[in-house]
Amino acid sequence: MTVRVRGIYTTALTALFDDVVQASPAIRDRFDDSFSMAPAESTVETTADRQGIGVHDTSTDSGAYEAAIDRLSELALDTLAWQASLPRGGIFAGAVVETLGSGAVLECATADDHPPASSAEPSDPLPADDQTAGFLPYSKTADRVEEGDRLLVQVTESQPPWSDDRPLLDTTIRVEGGLATLTRGGTTGSGQPDLADILPAETPEGWAISWDRTADDADLDELSAVIETLGARAETVDEALADHSDPGEMAPYGYHRGDRTVWFWFGRESRFALDEKRRSATTTMVGHHRIKAGAESASMAVDFVERICGDVGSEFPFDVVTGQFGPQVGDAVSIGHGKPAGHVIDLGPGEVTDRGSDGKLTVEREMSSRGTYDALGTKREPGDVATTKFTEGRWWYPTVYRRDGTSKGTYVNICTPVEVFPSEVRYVDLHVDVVKKPDGTVERVDDDELTAAVAADRVPEPLAEKARKVASAVENAL
Repeated sequence: MTVRVRGIYTTALTALFDDVVQASPAIRDRFDDSFSMAPAESTVETTADRQGIGVHDTSTDSGAYEAAIDRLSELALDTLAWQASLPRGGIFAGAVVETLGSGAVLECATADDHPPASSAEPSDPLPADDQTAGFLPYSKTADRVEEGDRLLVQVTESQPPWSDDRPLLDTTIRVEGGLATLTRGGTTGSGQPDLADILPAETPEGWAISWDRTADDADLDELSAVIETLGARAETVDEALADHSDPGEMAPYGYHRGDRTVWFWFGRESRFALDEKRRSATTTMVGHHRIKAGAESASMAVDFVERICGDVGSEFPFDVVTGQFGPQVGDAVSIGHGKPAGHVIDLGPGEVTDRGSDGKLTVEREMSSRGTYDALGTKREPGDVATTKFTEGRWWYPTVYRRDGTSKGTYVNICTPVEVFPSEVRYVDLHVDVVKKPDGTVERVDDDELTAAVAADRVPEPLAEKARKVASAVENAL
């Protein structure tokens, strides 16, 4: 399966995959190889927050697709994946459920209402997220949009389940292929018909072609193959829309599935595994992807250091990284409590009260609401202080709840290895936890939730087994 890769994980993934095409000049130089400019059956792109990647697949070879997904899933224990309910390129009859200042929210499908496949469907071991509403900017439609309207829309940007953003929609239908894009009912760009005219393959009727600047690096045979591939996909879109009623009668409904979109979240161990892949091709400092995932400025710093100093150190330089980019004592950080279902819960801002050179970070939060601390059985009251001690790379962290210096109990969360980024601490919760009550009683809780997550394909069994072992060790230590 041919793959086009872009983003901060590109070098590592180019080393991982067998048939990368349309490589950037930097990758061609790095691998000292002449990559084909043939059509890409899958596109792999880094997410906007640099926490993972999206795999957008249009191939008809479900076996190759599954093999690629398996290869990514096997990177490390903390590599997690979810299929998108609103995949890129999907075409829907959407119902406007809310109008905002800059656009409208459209309900496009129910969680289990997937459009017909545009190609052979593989078996689906990955749970779909429940993100079924998209956002249509007013600039992407010529008509005034009001609540209750029904529109034909296409997903231009799918979103990972951990993102707060909704998938982006457009009323223009396109088929994209890296080197070129076909637009349904559009107009071919100025000066570009000449190129299409000299190619043996023809642009499908009713569609206009526009070429990406990278098409200059392809030969005529490769450009013809691009048109043929995009033309076949355009024909599938025409067929999907030909026999359906007006969106007003169908919404919410999926006409065409578009790409098979899978989101991969990379944990700390995944990033270090990707470092090893990258190191096989070029100079790679310890923690390369871990640092780049933290901030854009940190990403640029890594490139500079590697060019000047080469391979740097034998251990991850936590103190240097946090000292330069944060967080530091007095800074506010959020706690990104990821869940195996794909979403993230923000546990609220906290203040960094201590930072050690050995990967340790202490964060204090003041409670503002009333209730009960889960599993501890003690009251939560405004003014309580939660002191959480994180250690970079550890599979667990403790939080002690106090009021006026008196403990209300300790809650130890079992999770994927902790990562301390400049403005947020990130991990994925693995359900099972260990608590120590004020009277000293130690109890392990929520094993049943972990078992249910495994049964629902939210947590792979090897990761669940690791979580159980960590919980047993923490329970014995307490």
